[in-house]
Amino acid sequence: MRELRNLKGLRPSDLTRRQRLVLGYGVGLVSIIAAFTLLYFWGMRTLENRPRSLFQALNVVIETMTTTGYGADSPWRTPAMNLFVATMQVTGVVIGFVTLRVLVIPLFERAPLMLDDRLSVKDNHVVVAEYQRDTEVLLDELEELDVDYVLVESDREEAKRLSDEGYQAINGDPEDRDDLARASIEKASTLITDAGTRTASVVLTALEANEDLRVISFTDSTRRKAAFAEIGVDRSVAPHALIGRRLAEKATTPVTVDSGVGDTSVTIREVLVRRGSSLHGVEIGESPLATHPDLTLVAGWFDGELRVPPSPTDRLTANTVLVVAGPAHTIDEVTHEVAGVRDPSRSAHERIVVAGLGEGGRAAVEALPERVSVTSVDESADADPDVVGDVTEPETLRAADVADASALIVTVDDDADALLTTAMARSLAPDVEILVRVTDTEKTAPAFRAGADYVLSVQQLCARLVAAEVHGERVMDPVGQIRLVRADASAFVGQALGAARRDADREWTVVGIARDGGVRTDEETVIESGDEMFVAGSDEAIQEFERTVDAP
Repeated sequence: MRELRNLKGLRPSDLTRRQRLVLGYGVGLVSIIAAFTLLYFWGMRTLENRPRSLFQALNVVIETMTTTGYGADSPWRTPAMNLFVATMQVTGVVIGFVTLRVLVIPLFERAPLMLDDRLSVKDNHVVVAEYQRDTEVLLDELEELDVDYVLVESDREEAKRLSDEGYQAINGDPEDRDDLARASIEKASTLITDAGTRTASVVLTALEANEDLRVISFTDSTRRKAAFAEIGVDRSVAPHALIGRRLAEKATTPVTVDSGVGDTSVTIREVLVRRGSSLHGVEIGESPLATHPDLTLVAGWFDGELRVPPSPTDRLTANTVLVVAGPAHTIDEVTHEVAGVRDPSRSAHERIVVAGLGEGGRAAVEALPERVSVTSVDESADADPDVVGDVTEPETLRAADVADASALIVTVDDDADALLTTAMARSLAPDVEILVRVTDTEKTAPAFRAGADYVLSVQQLCARLVAAEVHGERVMDPVGQIRLVRADASAFVGQALGAARRDADREWTVVGIARDGGVRTDEETVIESGDEMFVAGSDEAIQEFERTVDAP
């Protein structure tokens, strides 16, 4: 079914080698039969003086080529007609063998099929040289962004399975120059490699064939990044360290900022979309949080990526956290009215427990700001944790005083242990915010059921990061905080507040204006001389605002 869907709307250049072969075979067969029919029609009329209709001529040609008989026309008197009929007979036998090889054997026999024949024409594409995570997650991301690719997979059965599913995959050794050539490496724009200890060999072999390649590699340790840079890797991704940092940054992003003016205040607060929410699958631009005239969407966390501001076409999932600005009472009213959303903790976390001190756990600890008190837990004393013990045991979590912590970051290596740790921590500390890393994307939903507030999948995060890099989108690393500043509004006089908010070319947004001792957030409000404005965004975005707009 996947192959049938992929055939819809294909251009000739999109056809795979096998599809082009079958199409050529069909056109050639029809052409040969048509030519033989016309020649037989002419020969019987001119040489044999026994005229036949075109339909009779076609019938004799089919009978002859399929060796089923010759009807009432045999024997033929002239040498030319006998020679022509013999030619048709031989041609029919040859076509029979070709039909077996092109159609019958690949469909009904177990004879090996060259996966290369299923590849479409490649140019300026991506070559994926091994991928040790969930390959289909990455390939689905590339296909969703319409990025052309070839996967070189060393496991024959896995390559065949993926190819049978409709993916552009071949079996080969990514360290072999000839196998990379089969993936048209010389025409590729990007190489993605996740070959473990063979990464250096794969990269050097590929660059020898195409020195203009952009190279993205995965590594288990950040310690290898310098070495990879030396051999030509443009971006190295250490998945566990990356996800550890993102969980830490997510945990320490202030979720509420109040800026009072008179009796009214502007608040920035996080709103968590929970599993089973009525907003699940809804585009941001159509959600009550975006359409409410007094609220402004400042940012959103989407599977570990902070987007400032989010796109109106982004869809809400059970792992989305929106950063909303506006009057505190309005945010409260909207979140109470919408099913399946809630406010997480309303203050920045001051004490965080990190469970698991592997690559991801250490990265999380290093990313946490100095103002945060950190308690680390690991079952190995060699990791030098604050508490030594099994994090799935209640005694260990009690020793880490998880009940008094404001957040728990779970970065243990095994997904089953991560789920059990989450459930155990939730039973001991109902109010703690739990942020969990899982390896398998399918474990995301179970982690929510176990009590997690926020879950990141290594597979999904890596796939989206790479897909965005390849697609040419800037991948935004999460920032440490969302800021709200008060500035002079003279540069926007005459504009409606809604128009001032909806500028897609900047990463800061206008939340509201201060006028007559109050704050106005309705998007129909027109900015006047003497007004002051509240602007929200990341540190970097606010710095850009202050460079480009006069701020007091």
